[in-house]
Amino acid sequence: MAQVTAAMVKELREQTGAGMTDCKKALSETDGNMEEAVEILRKKGQAKAVKKESRIAAEGLCCIASDGETRAAVVEVNSETDFVAKNETFQQFVNAVAKQAVNSDAADIDAFLEEKWNEDASKTVKEALVDKIAVIGEKLNIRRFEKIVASEGCVATYVHGGGRIGVIVEARTSVVNDAVKEALTNIAMQVAALNPKYVATADVSEEYKAHEKEIIAAQIAQDPKMAGKPEKVIEGAVNGRLNKELKEVCLLEQVYVKAEDGKQTVAQYVAQVAKENAADLSITKFVRFETGEGIEKKNEDFAAEVAAQMGM
Repeated sequence: MAQVTAAMVKELREQTGAGMTDCKKALSETDGNMEEAVEILRKKGQAKAVKKESRIAAEGLCCIASDGETRAAVVEVNSETDFVAKNETFQQFVNAVAKQAVNSDAADIDAFLEEKWNEDASKTVKEALVDKIAVIGEKLNIRRFEKIVASEGCVATYVHGGGRIGVIVEARTSVVNDAVKEALTNIAMQVAALNPKYVATADVSEEYKAHEKEIIAAQIAQDPKMAGKPEKVIEGAVNGRLNKELKEVCLLEQVYVKAEDGKQTVAQYVAQVAKENAADLSITKFVRFETGEGIEKKNEDFAAEVAAQMGM
C-alpha cells in the first residue's frame, strides 16, 4: 500500500476544498490514487469543487500579441518568484515571446522552442530563453502558447490582473465595427471572470455528461430527502442538476455579467448586439490561460502544517 504523505493530502485538499481528514481517508482508500480519491470525495459530497485547474500555483505572466483584427496569440511564461514576474526585463521577454507566437506556424511547444528567434536569427527561441535565465538568475519556462486566426470574422483579447489571465475570443461575424469589437471584449472579460469550459452545450461530450451524472446520482443517493423516491423522480433530479452545471460551464448559457436585469445570458447578449448592428454574429471559440494553471506550487510550510494536524 502506498504511503499517504502530507504533500498528497495538501494536493488533494487544494483540488477539492475537502477537509484534511476526509482527504487522508480518501487517499488511504484508494492506495494513494489521486484521481480516484477525488471521485470518492465528489460522490460523498465532501468535495466543494475540483479547483486544481483554476488554481494559481506558479509565478509568471500571460501575454497576448495581435496582428490585425483576425490573428492573436496568448503565451504563458513562468518564473520562480513574483518578484521576477514584475521585473521589466522579464516582462519585455514575455512580450517578445508573444510576438513570436502570433507569427509562428509551430504545432506544439517543442517545435516553437526550436524556431529561429525573431529578435536574433542566430538563436532559437530555446536559446534565447537560456540566455534570459542567465541574465535574470532564475529558472524560467515558456510553458505554452495558442494562436487563433479568424477566417470569417475577428478576434478580441483581454488581459486581466497585469498578466495573470489572458483571453482570446474568436467570432464569426459579417460586421466588424466598434460596437461589435466592444461586445467581444466584454465577452472576453466574461471568460476571464467566470472561466467557462465550453462555448455551448452542444460542445459538451456525452462522456463528460455521463461522468457528471454518475457523480450527481451518487450525491443524491446520500440525500435523506430523496430516500424512497421513485426512479423517475430521481432521474429528473439528476438531469436538473446536470443542466444547472452545464449553464455554469458553457459560455453562452452563463448569465452575462453586465446584464442590467441579472438574467440575460451571453447568448441573448450576442443576439442583441447582432440585431443592433445588423450582423450575422456568433462566438466560435475562446482560449483562456491563467498563470500557473494546473501546476502545483511547493509550499513546505503548509505541508508541515498539514502533517502536524494529521499526526503524520
